[in-house]
Amino acid sequence: MTEFTMIDAGELKIRAVIQGQGPLVIMVHGFPESWYSWRHQIGPVAEAGFTACAIDVRGYGGSDKPHPVEAYSLAHIANDLVGIADALQPGRPAILLGHDWGAPIVWNSALTRPDKFRAVGALSVPHMGIGSRSFREIFDALFTEKGRFFYQAYFQKEGVAEAEAEADPRDFLRKFYYAISGDAPEGSWPHNKTTEDKLLDGLVDPDPFPAWLTDADLDYYVGEFTRSGFRGPINRYRNHDRDFEWQQAFKDRKIEQPALFISGTRDLAFNMLGGPDPIAVMRTQVPNLQVAEVLEGCGHWTQQERPAEVNALLIPWLKAL
Repeated sequence: MTEFTMIDAGELKIRAVIQGQGPLVIMVHGFPESWYSWRHQIGPVAEAGFTACAIDVRGYGGSDKPHPVEAYSLAHIANDLVGIADALQPGRPAILLGHDWGAPIVWNSALTRPDKFRAVGALSVPHMGIGSRSFREIFDALFTEKGRFFYQAYFQKEGVAEAEAEADPRDFLRKFYYAISGDAPEGSWPHNKTTEDKLLDGLVDPDPFPAWLTDADLDYYVGEFTRSGFRGPINRYRNHDRDFEWQQAFKDRKIEQPALFISGTRDLAFNMLGGPDPIAVMRTQVPNLQVAEVLEGCGHWTQQERPAEVNALLIPWLKAL
């Protein structure tokens, strides 16, 4: 039976699974996930001599779920991580790990609060510096204005994506997880959809599902989203303009802390819009990038698809800090 701890993060309460003793490692999941996404890392991190703390991000699982869109800005979620660090190990800077949306969350938390976070590891999404315009403006220009579907644009109108996902959470999660996994054939995430399409249009439901996500694993995720809904998780995507404005105060700052990055060659989020090598760009913004690995054939769900490879990189990095 999993034991949960409710942490008063200041602005609200965050649910976490905590194991081990030692320096604090806060693990931040992405969309549409849960603390459970770190199930293969919690034990090994604890056994390596750390306090492993895998959280439900606000809006997910057992954490508080404020209604307003603006409650899900990077500034608010970064403050949650500061609150967690202060509550669990006051006066001692924590280590951050993030995957998918959790990656920009931990990158930006490390960037803006170097006093609170002494190292940062991220999976899937690299840190490319602070942009010159909001990501919403970028995807509107590249996709929406040309009549092309882009999932983050589809997420902008309140209630639309929530209704599609909540109609059948199991169907939604199976199709979404599979489409951007390393097991899915090329083209499983369709690139020829129009703004008239829905997110699930063109996505397949595999049978059987890849072995890295068991029926019991899927049952857990389905239960969490059936209870919590999808509004909070999707609200994260509705804050691009707000996040951009907040980041401008830090646009000339680099992430100086020791850093780790792991992605996969088949992760669509690793180089979402094309362009130069993300790791080369990242080294200009994260000068102390100590580990940078791209796992051959790995899809988007890095630490779930390849737990042994991720842990073999992560644990030695943590021990060397």
